[in-house]
Amino acid sequence: MICDLGLTDYEHAYGVQKDLVARRKLGEIDDSIIITEHAPVFTIGRTGDIENLLVDKEELERNGISVLRVDRGGDITCHAPGQLVAYPVLDLKKRGRDLHRYMRDLEEIGIQVLMRFGIAANRQEGKTGIWAERKKIASVGIAASDWVTYHGISININNDLRYFSMINPCGMNAISAISLQALLGNEIDMDTVKMVFIREFYRVFGAKNAILAH
Repeated sequence: MICDLGLTDYEHAYGVQKDLVARRKLGEIDDSIIITEHAPVFTIGRTGDIENLLVDKEELERNGISVLRVDRGGDITCHAPGQLVAYPVLDLKKRGRDLHRYMRDLEEIGIQVLMRFGIAANRQEGKTGIWAERKKIASVGIAASDWVTYHGISININNDLRYFSMINPCGMNAISAISLQALLGNEIDMDTVKMVFIREFYRVFGAKNAILAH
């Protein structure tokens, strides 16, 4: 099942994830994926440090940005409108029970999506995520419950990159962010990106019988 939430608050999308995870564990649904964009939010993962948030409460309020502690791996990251966020709900018991391979598969999907738009993206040794022109363009942070996955991958498409200057992305102060729009010089149709992403998702994970739900 594909669940396209459009633009939504992070908390709402998290609730949808947890519902689908519970249903997947019971065998009520097949492997699924949530596609969304988020209102501005900084999320801090299980190993994250609040010191990687570089602005004060007043600056956050002026920019309408929420800050949330979440149960994925990794440190701090940013979500905002124009960024494609995908939350696969997959039963890894049927896929080798390998979380590291799963993260590499998510990265591979992102790399192939960007390649379809003419961008040569890559991994960096020892780091999680995707880079283009030595700047980070996608982040991966996951969690699993009884080997059923949630959280996932975010890819910068048309989002406002200034938010990333307010944090040390992924806890590293030497990282600069970039988007597909910045690389190509024009705004990208998000529906087109979604279709490309879903096609690559099916290619990597072998999903089938997809149903689009809103």
